[in-house]
Amino acid sequence: MNKSLAIITGVMALAVLTVSATASFGQSLESFYKDRKIRYILGSAGGGGYDVYSRTVTKYMGSHIPGNPTFVIQNMPGASGIVAANYLYNVSARDGSQIGMTGRASAIETLINPADKSILFEATKFNWIGTPQQEIGILLVWQPSPIQTLDDLKKYELTVSSTGRAAATSVYPRLLNNMFGTKFKVIEGYKSSQDGLFAMEKGEVAGHSSGGSSAAFRNRVDPWVKSGQAKMLLQIGIEKDPAYPDVPLITSFATNDKERQIIELVLVQQVMGRPILAPPGLPADRVKALRDAFDATMKDPGFLADADKQKLEVNPVGGAQLNALLDRVYATPKEVTDRVGELLNQD
Repeated sequence: MNKSLAIITGVMALAVLTVSATASFGQSLESFYKDRKIRYILGSAGGGGYDVYSRTVTKYMGSHIPGNPTFVIQNMPGASGIVAANYLYNVSARDGSQIGMTGRASAIETLINPADKSILFEATKFNWIGTPQQEIGILLVWQPSPIQTLDDLKKYELTVSSTGRAAATSVYPRLLNNMFGTKFKVIEGYKSSQDGLFAMEKGEVAGHSSGGSSAAFRNRVDPWVKSGQAKMLLQIGIEKDPAYPDVPLITSFATNDKERQIIELVLVQQVMGRPILAPPGLPADRVKALRDAFDATMKDPGFLADADKQKLEVNPVGGAQLNALLDRVYATPKEVTDRVGELLNQD
């Protein structure tokens, strides 16, 4: 009886949302967004890079949308952004009044881990709005340590902190273990990257393999690297960060084209960076308005000055480009994606 009631309630709620959305579709952009508060679902806890980027972008984005709406941010952490993505896909209104930011790994999780039953969305059906940053992660090793080179990662176990299995902080160490015989031991369950760094600092783990390197992250780790408390051993991205020209890329492990292709497929999430997205089914003019507003924000002098003050890197990718990228990625030959899935799902 309870299950039947839940299904009926869900259907009724969906019907109400559908009627409400249908009624709002006939409005002009300005009349729809005037005096509106856009609900922004953020798939991470406060204080980290996702939170800082979200609050900085939304501070300016509303002024570039007809009607000048404001944004109200709701943190919804869990499963490295998958909880927020599930919510945006299945629960949020599909009228442009709710958008959000999910974890960068969410975009390809269904591709590389199709058996994951916690994923209740299709990434290619979202309306991706854009990312203000393309990510480069780094591997830190707390010192003193016998691990000083990439070869040492194959000789000695290195415990690293992570938020969860779908997060880049877990994905890349597992990939390297299963492809190249490194000896990472991933400790999952930390609430944020800052908590993961604190775990390294107090000795719970011996290192941290970050998915990105936000201003908050760099402000935390740069003094450690400069003082010798931590060593930066590896960059995790398609291109090097100019700030670290002597630190090798993760692709240095690859010895042939097939290995390189596998690594680059997983690195797609680094291009996703800090992805802002909207639910499927939005009216085309509202998708365009949101994307245009994001693009304009990335050139807004106020935003750029604010980002510079906070030492936030701005290297944006537009929403249409993100959707096109995911369409290409999801067309990858099955034998390649199956191999990636095997590598990432081995313990």
